[in-house]
Amino acid sequence: MTLRQIAALAITGTLALSANAQAQDYPNRPIRMIVAVPPGGPADTLARLVGPHLNTGLGQTVVIDNRPGANGGIAYDMAARSAPDGYTFVLVAAGVAINPSLYPNVPYHPVKDFAPVTLGITVPNILVVHPSVPARSVKELIAEIKARKGGFVFASAGNGTSGHLALEQFRLSTGTAFVHVPYKGGAPALQETLAGQTQALFSIALAATPQVKAGKVRALAITSAKRSPVAPELPTVAESGLPDFEVIGWFGWLAPAQTNKAIIARLNQELVRALGNAEVRERLLSMATEPVGDKPEEFGRFIRSEHEKWGKVIKAANIKLQ
Repeated sequence: MTLRQIAALAITGTLALSANAQAQDYPNRPIRMIVAVPPGGPADTLARLVGPHLNTGLGQTVVIDNRPGANGGIAYDMAARSAPDGYTFVLVAAGVAINPSLYPNVPYHPVKDFAPVTLGITVPNILVVHPSVPARSVKELIAEIKARKGGFVFASAGNGTSGHLALEQFRLSTGTAFVHVPYKGGAPALQETLAGQTQALFSIALAATPQVKAGKVRALAITSAKRSPVAPELPTVAESGLPDFEVIGWFGWLAPAQTNKAIIARLNQELVRALGNAEVRERLLSMATEPVGDKPEEFGRFIRSEHEKWGKVIKAANIKLQ
């Protein structure tokens, strides 16, 4: 063995010992949780619900740092560039896996630049129509859209949102032609459908459910893979005749790539414990979201599948955003 090889082995051994010592001593100071949205809304609420439980479980203060902008890109890039020491991690939305296919020159890669910690919650969309639309099932809606010969109008919360991607998946799966009107957020999109200015949209369950109960819109199906406790009476789009159709919004936690596995395991343990807390679960379910809490490997596979799936849909639908 050469002197260079011996030196390399010594350096590797020293780094490994240093990483192990760091993990054993973790955490010994406050931790920053970057959140990719402004205060308010499901993601920020999720962060603030689990925060106190993390403070207790980790024995350190977890500081929530809201960094909105660029469809989450500012927060994701900041987290990816942070030191992989366990003292910075980020609460991400589905956009972390979708943005690289939507926008040019995204400075991070959703798989290569992060270490998955756990999936937090999923947020299904509900396909709703204005009461003037006669369709009472997905099959009848497809027939109605085809009968209008391109004159049917779908709203969305904006280009690149889960509702827009659901719309494009629906278009590709059914071969239908319709008008897409993107709005600046889910609230104005839903308001326009309530007013009859647009005929339908895929709305997040939290916003749609009260309007469905009030009879102001009609729910036809939910976009999750299986029926949801949010609306157990609603069939899925998949069981309504479009096999493999699944579109969900989601939020979960990532750390910078190369973060020590023992630290990832500790963060995972405390986050899963917080998500399993009865009060936290009850609050999340009341927001029409579904708490998850899985293993880092499972979340990693999920992110890769989301990145690949939506990359194909975006390419097939020729969606280009600046």
